[in-house]
Amino acid sequence: MLSSRASFEFKPLFDLVMFNLRERNAASGGEEMLRLRVYEKLQGLVNQGAVNRTVNGLTKKYKGVPLRMNTLKAEMKVLRNEWAKKLRAKAAARS
Repeated sequence: MLSSRASFEFKPLFDLVMFNLRERNAASGGEEMLRLRVYEKLQGLVNQGAVNRTVNGLTKKYKGVPLRMNTLKAEMKVLRNEWAKKLRAKAAARS
């Protein structure tokens, strides 16, 4: 969602995340804990420079930085592939 050109306040952004998780049956209960985790992740992305935070009075809006978001996606893909490779090797060693 942050890869789009739109900017979001936290509440609508969280609602979109929650909707997507429920669509995939990946969220059940614990909404407050999930809200905290999403906020922590969002702040981490802000600190990494992948998301810009704009403060206008009491309103904070978040917008992804396309170049940095693409770099992070590529890094995450490599990490996921390495992790899957380790899991496959571990499973093969058990058999």
